[in-house]
Amino acid sequence: MAILESLIGPLSKIIDRVIPDKEARERAKLELLQLENSQELKMVEARLSAIVAEAQSADPWTSRARPGFLYVMYTLILFAIPMGLIAAFRPEAADAIGRGMTGYLGALPEPLYALFGTGYLGYTAARQWGKIKGTDR
Repeated sequence: MAILESLIGPLSKIIDRVIPDKEARERAKLELLQLENSQELKMVEARLSAIVAEAQSADPWTSRARPGFLYVMYTLILFAIPMGLIAAFRPEAADAIGRGMTGYLGALPEPLYALFGTGYLGYTAARQWGKIKGTDR
């Protein structure tokens, strides 16, 4: 994909020099842009089909990996409720717990957060695609 994008500009300049007829030149550029769009579309379709295939896998570890990871994240977010109660009665304990969690979460590598974002968006895109196709409920 990156190779194709890097070639579009130089190829359109070559088309300008090689094809003297303005109308034929514009048609050639349009075909070049359509090629770029079709390649991009094929890549997006390939990525989404891989995500859907993974989500529909019979293997429980594969098909439940993304939702399982989301449940872990939801649990971390919902942990704020008991932390609020602890803070109401023992602010120093809540502060110590908060500092410990902040230290732990700050020590996690940035690629793990990127993986979460990618997994979350990929899972929701696959679910939406499945709903549109009628294969998911």
